[in-house]
Amino acid sequence: MEKIIDEKIQGQALSLNNKEGNTRKLFIESYGCQMNFSDSEIVASILAKEGFNTTQNLEDADLVLVNTCSIREKAELTVRKRLEKYNAVKRINPKMKVGVLGCMAERLKSKFLEEEKIVDLVVGPDAYKDLPNLIEEVDAGRNAVNVILSKEETYGDISPVRLQSNGVSAFVSITRGCDNMCTFCVVPFTRGRERSRDPQSILEEIDDLASKNFKEITLLGQNVDSYLWYGGGLKKDFDKASDFQKATAVNFAKLLDMVAEKHPKIRLRFTTSNPQDMTLDVIEVMAKHKNICKYIHLPIQSGSDRILKEMNRLHTRQEYFELIDNIKRLIPDCAISQDIITGFPTETEEDHQDTLSLMEYVKYEYGFMFAYSERPGTMAARKLEDDVPEATKKRRLNEIIALQRKHSSLKHEAFVGKTVEILIEKESKKSDKHWSGRNTQNIVAVFPKGDYKIGDFVMVRIDECTSATLLGEAVAYSNNY
Repeated sequence: MEKIIDEKIQGQALSLNNKEGNTRKLFIESYGCQMNFSDSEIVASILAKEGFNTTQNLEDADLVLVNTCSIREKAELTVRKRLEKYNAVKRINPKMKVGVLGCMAERLKSKFLEEEKIVDLVVGPDAYKDLPNLIEEVDAGRNAVNVILSKEETYGDISPVRLQSNGVSAFVSITRGCDNMCTFCVVPFTRGRERSRDPQSILEEIDDLASKNFKEITLLGQNVDSYLWYGGGLKKDFDKASDFQKATAVNFAKLLDMVAEKHPKIRLRFTTSNPQDMTLDVIEVMAKHKNICKYIHLPIQSGSDRILKEMNRLHTRQEYFELIDNIKRLIPDCAISQDIITGFPTETEEDHQDTLSLMEYVKYEYGFMFAYSERPGTMAARKLEDDVPEATKKRRLNEIIALQRKHSSLKHEAFVGKTVEILIEKESKKSDKHWSGRNTQNIVAVFPKGDYKIGDFVMVRIDECTSATLLGEAVAYSNNY
């Protein structure tokens, strides 16, 4: 998937190594952020114990689940289109049951059953452990809903099934929910308040992945830099913790250091970071360990202080610049990517120019860029008129994308003539004679297969590039892993 895009929406049918003795078939499809894909692995694990094997064939399924995203209107429209497809199949196979998971389920709740007559169950992100009971209700001919939000990290004791895994890279969730209350975002309402997972359970999951020879782990959360374990509970209640709990608390920098120290042969990434929560000690830990990838996804959303304030982003343009300067000072070769929303309510041409000038300052490697779409229930939808004309939004978005393409090309051209370390992840989409993998900066490289295989770390000489991909030739195995 090209990284310079205007919508961050992905969907794919998922499969796993089936469990002997299971007789029912599950088809699960995921859209949106990495957290949804990670949650689908948890759902598959729960349902594997309930007699479900997964299938890639929709027509064979006894149960169809779609894990949904509410972050943008287009994501919800995509899901509704998929439900039309499921409905066509259900007319042929009336015993098939359909469920909606994730943020869209949490936002619409039981209303979904009324709007989409095909839907049999609606399950929010914190209620997947209740799926066995909900499926019993559906099997008995009753619709089922559970969208209750939790105050604890809900799935720390579940070992996820690695769905359609390449055996090389995996996600490990470390936090759930978000406390930041950005005015454009539905996440605090669909995924609840911020809570962190016991570091011991995180280390145990990574130990298991290491024993299975996984080569890269991404620590995952709505806001990983807010990770804070003090024995359980919501982050907002940390002030009420005992002196002992405060003294022994583990923040994100400590967790990252622990994982990197324990598994020096595993390459580590993390996402997503919020500029207001990323601290200098995290950057210092990144600089300390060579197995932590030199890449940070650091959403800015707007380059205008006025718009940042309207968005309730609790940092200024200047504070963001200071963070960027610290990253580049401590990790000179660190790649940085962005999320930008254009056309936010009240955005003027001056605000738009501030965003473009910020991009010129940072020169991101790549980014995810969107035109603002009003999300029901958010503070922006309640308090601000969506007053920027669609034509203006589209024009500004095109200018942002064009500038990002220019910067991406410049960044990629800087690799031409250099030899870089690549982790082979899969076959190239365009050629069965080439491998595809990423370097530490998260940039994709494609090169002839030679005698190498998926999971190898190889040194690749970069001969040319596009705005999204490095092209070259593998010259040796890496000595680092």
